[in-house]
Amino acid sequence: MAVELLGAADYVDGVLGGDRTVLARLITLIESRRADHRVLAAEVLDRLVPHSGGAHRVGITGVPGVGKSTFIDQFGINLCEAGHRVAVLAVDPSSQRTGGSILGDKTRMARLAFHPEAFVRPSPAGATLGGVTRTTRETILVCEAAGFDVVLVETVGVGQSETIVAEMVDCFLVLMLAGAGDELQGIKKGVLEIADIIAVNKADGDNVTRAQRAAADYRHALHLTEPFSAAWSPPVLTCSGQDNVGLDELWAQIRLHRDKLGATGELGAKRQQQQVRWMWSMVEERVLDTMRASPQVRALSAACESEVRAGTVSATAAAHRLLEAAGINDD
Repeated sequence: MAVELLGAADYVDGVLGGDRTVLARLITLIESRRADHRVLAAEVLDRLVPHSGGAHRVGITGVPGVGKSTFIDQFGINLCEAGHRVAVLAVDPSSQRTGGSILGDKTRMARLAFHPEAFVRPSPAGATLGGVTRTTRETILVCEAAGFDVVLVETVGVGQSETIVAEMVDCFLVLMLAGAGDELQGIKKGVLEIADIIAVNKADGDNVTRAQRAAADYRHALHLTEPFSAAWSPPVLTCSGQDNVGLDELWAQIRLHRDKLGATGELGAKRQQQQVRWMWSMVEERVLDTMRASPQVRALSAACESEVRAGTVSATAAAHRLLEAAGINDD
């Protein structure tokens, strides 16, 4: 059964008043692809933007099995107990075959999901690359307007253009494993260049020595890359989400990163550039949606796909035909 929409003012008042039900309903509205929903969501976002921007925005990624959910569950609990309000935007991978998503993050973050100072929102990644949903940026702003001063974005962590994640947060934390082969750590080669902090997780039990050795290896690898910022050299730490070890030091590094980039003006400039990139990504998405909805394009699309699949027409030529049908040409 469809949920009745609220008015723009009701969404704004509810979010600013800390109403979690309204917050959840607004995020659902933002995730909708319906044209009327988009118009309403845009109006609400415009009103909420002046109340956003005050949170620590932290992206957290890592290969499957690195322990992201256990780490975030404990990390978030620590922050809440220290007086913070924490929002977790946990992205579930969607099936490329069915489009379905498990959305089980509230189960995997059982303690944090029910903490009164936390808000955990699982969302399907859908077809979006980068391990984030199509509307993650908007959701960050909404959570900030609702008064959450720490926003953690947990990504799918499958190596799909993780730069997208780094471009919407202030600090990009990469969790690594010790003792895993390169086939499991394929994410590490490219991600080292955009990581703000690296932490070798599961440094507990008989794995402590291996974790320390892996951390030393990553520190060496970082020396071979050019620093992303002149004001910051990414530290490599060890931690255990399971045993709650090293998490306070990680938070101290996240705060230090914010302070240093804030002092040089880099943080403000970074956020401004993120907004511009967000604008163009929304334009690209809307143009593509409009094009696909065009009757002329829809009439041609099946034939073009069939011809490209059969190899009788090149992808370039088929794309040109579809663009022309949409009224977009190279002239």
